[in-house]
Amino acid sequence: MIDHIVLVKFSETTTEEQLQEVIKRFRALRNKIMGVVDLQAGLNFAQSSKEYQVVLKVRFEDREALALYGPNPEHQAVAAYIREVGRVDSIVVDIEI
Repeated sequence: MIDHIVLVKFSETTTEEQLQEVIKRFRALRNKIMGVVDLQAGLNFAQSSKEYQVVLKVRFEDREALALYGPNPEHQAVAAYIREVGRVDSIVVDIEI
């Protein structure tokens, strides 16, 4: 299995409502993409990394499922919304478990 973890930093102008919409749209991917075992999203409340407001985590069956996820149109639509509402930076980590 593969865990794909993304921390996203947004602009100071990004609203709380927009952050919640990012989480909502991301969670909606759960049953739309093959190879997804689990999917979680939420607001980061850790003080040590508070500049990254949203955490997204997907567990995939294998590396092939992860490879298919990136170009998937449903995923690309969420990624486009994240950019639209002010994504400044992101950190991506993939680990095999």
